Amino acid sequence: MKIKLLITALFLVAFHNLNAQEINTTVVDSVKIDALNLEKQKVADKQILDQQLKNDKNALKAQEKIEKDQRNAEKKLKREQDKLKSDQKKFEKEQSRLASAEKSVAKNKSKLSNAQKDLSKMQAKHSKALDKGKLSPVEVEKGNLKITKQQLKVKEIEEDIEKSQKKLDKLR
Repeated sequence: MKIKLLITALFLVAFHNLNAQEINTTVVDSVKIDALNLEKQKVADKQILDQQLKNDKNALKAQEKIEKDQRNAEKKLKREQDKLKSDQKKFEKEQSRLASAEKSVAKNKSKLSNAQKDLSKMQAKHSKALDKGKLSPVEVEKGNLKITKQQLKVKEIEEDIEKSQKKLDKLR
């Protein structure tokens, strides 16, 4: 029985070797081909990513340039607005000075007319009193002094009018 078992075992081993599957060496080759394909794919992906990176950088540069141009335009507009405001303030200031000078001239003319009326009243009053002969020599001199002071006041007001008129002409 030992021999039968031994022969059967040998027979089974031989049968097994004959029917066993063969190992293909092409599988190793396909793995190599797959590895080469993977490397090519990686290179292609890297090139695509590099190209996308370049495109993104260019787009970013273009966007930054647009923003910079926009900021420059805003700054320029602000400068122009500031200049316009300062010109407007300057114009308003000049108009105010002009109005002030005109007001000063009118005020001085009004003072002059009042001072001249007062002078003519003083002269009329003094001459009336002189005609009546009621005045002493001291009162006559006091009256002449008052008239002279009023005449000086009139002259000063006329000088002020001239100054104001020159200032007005200069501003115009």
